[in-house]
Amino acid sequence: MTVTDPATTTGLRHRFPGLRGDWARLDGPGGTQAVDTAVEAMTRYLTNGDNANTEGMFAAADATDEVVARGRAAMGELFGTDPRGVVFGPNTTSLVIDLAQTVAVGLGPGDEIVCTRLDHDANVAPWLRIAARTGATVRLADVDTDTGRLPTENVTRLLSDRTRWVAVTGASNALGSIPDVAAIAAAAHAAGARVLVDAVHLTPHRPVDRTALGADVLVSSAYKWYGPHLGVLCADPGLLDALDPDRVRPAPQEAPDRWQTGTPSFEAIAAATEAARFVLDHARAVDETAVFAPLLDGLLAMPHVRVHGPHDHTDRTPTVAFTVAGHRADDVARHLARQRIATWSGIFYAHEVMHALGLHEDGAVRAGLSCYTSTEDVDRLLRAVDALA
Repeated sequence: MTVTDPATTTGLRHRFPGLRGDWARLDGPGGTQAVDTAVEAMTRYLTNGDNANTEGMFAAADATDEVVARGRAAMGELFGTDPRGVVFGPNTTSLVIDLAQTVAVGLGPGDEIVCTRLDHDANVAPWLRIAARTGATVRLADVDTDTGRLPTENVTRLLSDRTRWVAVTGASNALGSIPDVAAIAAAAHAAGARVLVDAVHLTPHRPVDRTALGADVLVSSAYKWYGPHLGVLCADPGLLDALDPDRVRPAPQEAPDRWQTGTPSFEAIAAATEAARFVLDHARAVDETAVFAPLLDGLLAMPHVRVHGPHDHTDRTPTVAFTVAGHRADDVARHLARQRIATWSGIFYAHEVMHALGLHEDGAVRAGLSCYTSTEDVDRLLRAVDALA
């Protein structure tokens, strides 16, 4: 796999039918455009006559069985995991809630769950809720607010023989910082705990291997990596067999199917399969740093701009959160939108870290690169932000 010259990243733009007009789309951390093959796969499934439910006695049902099998195989390759442990769901948040509710059956007073303040609230709030219900305790690992990073020792010092689960992000969706998940997982396992990794923001930017990371469970959402709105949970098949999720009585009794509540979106599975292939074959070949460096360095050079989170290019995704002196974050985003530059403003569901940074009231502006982002897009954003001085 060769690295794509940043000057030619626009060569991938033709693969995204949603990239119309002259918009600079730097809103990828909140959801990317869908790649053409994913769109085509979804349309094909819905129109070719082979759409049906699974496990029937006719050809269309057989074809849908094959769609699911191909989807699980693709996720196994994308996430370095056994396809027999791949569960599809509506989104990552729903899958984590289901997992936490299932785990709650075995929890009680004295049990502890370690979460982090770097995480999206989807990997914090479900654990807080089951702790309140079961009498267990959630311990939150602090972020270094000067750097926007999660020191490994801030997590490991919270571990004890009472720790049952550790929930940690693969990369911050707000700040882009990437913690040392493998080290955290190794320490958690040494303490006898299991590990859940939220890989939503990490997936489009770095190779993700569940086994190498040490994740007992890994979750991600395809709409963050050029696919449809679909969640994916990956785990060791033995763990999925050992846990007993809520389900209706006629539902399959074997994992992973018994974890898929109701009928899944087969058309989304077909689309996500193609998105996974695109990430593996093309998206990660783009030299993101070459495009992102001018963005980060340009913002850091502006005296009226404050960058929140890492100020360097080590162990981070190409995502940056910033504020502009004298301007509310929403107003900055509106200013950019008037110039057809798409960014996000707010707290990005990163409830804990934005509170820790003192940004919980007004939030920040977030800009992030996708594989179709060009240097021209970055230049346009920098000129627009500079004009707010």
